[in-house]
Amino acid sequence: MNPIEAIRLAREYGFDSLELCFGDERSALPVDADPAAMTGIVAAARNASITLDSTASGLYWNRNLGDADPDLRAQAQHELTRMIQLTAALGARTLLTIPGAVDVFFLPDRPAQPAAEVRANVAEGLAALLPVAERHGVRLGIENVWNKFLLSAHEMAHFIDGFNSPWLGAYVDVANLMPFGYPDHWLRELGHRVVGVHFKDFRRAVGTAEGFVDLLEGDVDWPAVMDALDAIGYDGPVVAEMIPLYRHHPLVRIGNTSRAMDAILGR
Repeated sequence: MNPIEAIRLAREYGFDSLELCFGDERSALPVDADPAAMTGIVAAARNASITLDSTASGLYWNRNLGDADPDLRAQAQHELTRMIQLTAALGARTLLTIPGAVDVFFLPDRPAQPAAEVRANVAEGLAALLPVAERHGVRLGIENVWNKFLLSAHEMAHFIDGFNSPWLGAYVDVANLMPFGYPDHWLRELGHRVVGVHFKDFRRAVGTAEGFVDLLEGDVDWPAVMDALDAIGYDGPVVAEMIPLYRHHPLVRIGNTSRAMDAILGR
């Protein structure tokens, strides 16, 4: 979707902020866009009273800092550099980052990588990128996704702390960790490291990607999540990741999500 249209819809449906996503050259917000071209998006957001606090991308699944192939790692580093620059040009503070994957559940032909290899490659890539993030004032938020990498809050905290950088933190998706953990436990253990939060819901009994459902339809303990966010003093945005799209009338999901978030945030 064109970012200007997305901003308009965000305002129409009562949201205060929007997380824009970078894609390839076919997307409405390509990773190789001219940073100067972000001016129109920033102006549209300002006119609509919408803040652009964070950015994300789906490109990480095709190549990332942890990849076994050095050419793919180099491409991922180039794209992350561009994303940092564009994030700064949008005035956003946080870039959701998927640093690597042992395997990708929806790409069955992708060979599995040893976790130690992924960790070493990611560490090298992040060490090179954190000075870029610092120069642009953008925090990299490592997201917990189904990548079999950094599978516990303790492991993620230890990994982040190893860089001793305020420009690296955790981006916690409360539904992604439901099959193997509890969102409020993760939030409390990660504490000050949390730089972003995704809201979506999940039914544990399903246990697969088919288990993602609308907010308030799954097993996420929302009062416990809100108490944990209060306890760690998190004051950033919470972002609804609305997947999968409805097969018919997908915009209805935006309205449903807005009402559910009003209820969750209002307790």
